[in-house]
Amino acid sequence: MTEEKQYQLADFDYNLPESLIAQTPLKQRDASRMLVLDADTGNYQDKHFYDIIDYVNAGDAIVMNNSRVLPARLHGARPETGGHAEVLLLRQDHDNVWETLVKPAKKSPIGSTIVFGEDINNPVMTATVVGELEHGGRYIEFNYDGIFMELLEKLGEMPLPPYIKEKLDDQERYQTVYSKVDGSAAAPTAGLHWTPELLDKVRAKGVKTVELTLHVGLGTFRPVEEENIEDHKMHSEFYQLSKEAADTLNQVHQDGGRIIATGTTSIRTLETIGSKFDGELQADSGWTDIFIKPGYHWTTVDAFITNFHLPKSTLVMLVAAFTGRNNILHAYKHAVEDQYRFFSFGDAMFIKRDN
Repeated sequence: MTEEKQYQLADFDYNLPESLIAQTPLKQRDASRMLVLDADTGNYQDKHFYDIIDYVNAGDAIVMNNSRVLPARLHGARPETGGHAEVLLLRQDHDNVWETLVKPAKKSPIGSTIVFGEDINNPVMTATVVGELEHGGRYIEFNYDGIFMELLEKLGEMPLPPYIKEKLDDQERYQTVYSKVDGSAAAPTAGLHWTPELLDKVRAKGVKTVELTLHVGLGTFRPVEEENIEDHKMHSEFYQLSKEAADTLNQVHQDGGRIIATGTTSIRTLETIGSKFDGELQADSGWTDIFIKPGYHWTTVDAFITNFHLPKSTLVMLVAAFTGRNNILHAYKHAVEDQYRFFSFGDAMFIKRDN
């Protein structure tokens, strides 16, 4: 849906009681509720995620982001004082240098050292601050013996979103069942609803399942501060689509099927590549800072699964670009009144067109 109006940040606000922010995942992934929304009419139905089988057809393709969340939060110490330091990995810059957030940032100037492991005098890993960024950001170079990802599994914690206060008992519940490529600082949460059994059911119906990779950065939680949303600058995230996946999806469209994206990360990858190659998909990788908002001209995605997003967020704007602002805010109003569960561990939407 194309809208040419110039929107302000306040246009994407809505009232959300804090009690509706899901703190823990449901016991059964696909038992989440699902609000099915027609993007053109604004009509909606209350369903459950396992009902997705009724809304996909033979010849369609479901696209899933196979990025895996890193245990990216590290607790270390400053060897000079023994003071605590927290390091959050955002993305690998090159070799052993990572872009990170450090707390407290003021005590981490260039040249300072942080050590990790129980013995401050015999650390498992050390890090040296080699550059500064905005908002407490630091470039850190790690020094260690062995394999970095194995050390990270031992030393790191899962970086749950700031609005989740409860401890997660099973760390795999913040991973999709098809996650395999390490690199995200947050989960592509729309995919948390899929189970292996449900994916088998949609495949048995003649639906193709296709994977891509987009590594989610912490910028996904960074609030929009500019009143004029045109002034907002998006964070960059690394994406990758294989030739086999691109060929499959192009064939789906040629044969009249729909490309159904699981989550905004899959949408951003597909639309980045589709915009780049005039609606065709090709094997491609790189960094995307695409900002999809009302007025955007869609090239690739025909329907999608998504969770309920934060008020005034770029993700609400992305969904509004497909449904129109009034339709999505009307659906959100219903979801609040009907006490759907919101955000990462919350319920889902399936957004489609009837034509």
